[in-house]
Amino acid sequence: MTDADQMFADAGQLLLTAVSDALGPWLVRSIEQLHHSWDGTIPAELSVAANNAAAAATESVVPRLRDLVEADVDAQWTTPLQIVRGAVSFATAVLADAGVPGVVRDPMVEKMSPGDVYGLEPAALADVDPELHTLGLVWGASKAKAHLARRNP
Repeated sequence: MTDADQMFADAGQLLLTAVSDALGPWLVRSIEQLHHSWDGTIPAELSVAANNAAAAATESVVPRLRDLVEADVDAQWTTPLQIVRGAVSFATAVLADAGVPGVVRDPMVEKMSPGDVYGLEPAALADVDPELHTLGLVWGASKAKAHLARRNP
């Protein structure tokens, strides 16, 4: 393993750990804040459902993210952000079950993400947790370095 490949692997593990830690709390906050904005309350049963959805989302997303960050640089098929966006469906189900109506979104955003009726999809990893911004940048830069190192030894 080259130094660039090791840096890429290390950056991936740091990002994976941080996403694993941040994903659940972000989903719970998102669900509770949106419900509170809708009717001014956060019912206990909603909090339970939010925590269950957060656990299920983490259980679904983290292994997929692990597969990505542990894959060879030349076998990468998507981005960490795209995988994290998959967690939104879990929050959507809780909000829909609670009767929360969808939010008004920009028509272009609606076209790009028709299933995100609550506008929860993060535009960047930093939307999930500010710490993920730097880790995402480091992962991307180390990926580029590993890729270039293979082509320009």
